[in-house]
Amino acid sequence: MDIRRNGSQPSGIGPAEWFTGTVRVDPLFQAPDPARVSGASVTFEPGARTAWHTHPLGQTLIVTAGSGLAQRWGGPIEQIRPGDVIWIPPGEKHWHGATATTAVTHVAIQEHLKGEVVDWMEKVTDDQYGSVEGNNAEAQARK
Repeated sequence: MDIRRNGSQPSGIGPAEWFTGTVRVDPLFQAPDPARVSGASVTFEPGARTAWHTHPLGQTLIVTAGSGLAQRWGGPIEQIRPGDVIWIPPGEKHWHGATATTAVTHVAIQEHLKGEVVDWMEKVTDDQYGSVEGNNAEAQARK
């Protein structure tokens, strides 16, 4: 058994190559071989988001605080809230992050395949993020 005590692993800043805006990544766990699962708590300040990306074995997001957005390539922007659990299938191009006005925190869980957990792609543009669908998702959630 290995207990990682709260505060024993330093927080990190989400790299500008992979994120837009202010993002904090708090590592939670990385299981030792032969297991291949890892997890982190990720907090996005208002307006912050990931770049488009995929995961070779998929990803599970568990929203723990705030209000956020997520979108798969070609799909609508979806509102995500505390308690929501989002499954992103292997190879599905997507992004996720905060709304324009509210921070969001989620736990991200993914498995490694040949040492890789993510394939980063182009950044989500301001037009994509601020699209009618995204603005409507936040407005609709308040109704």
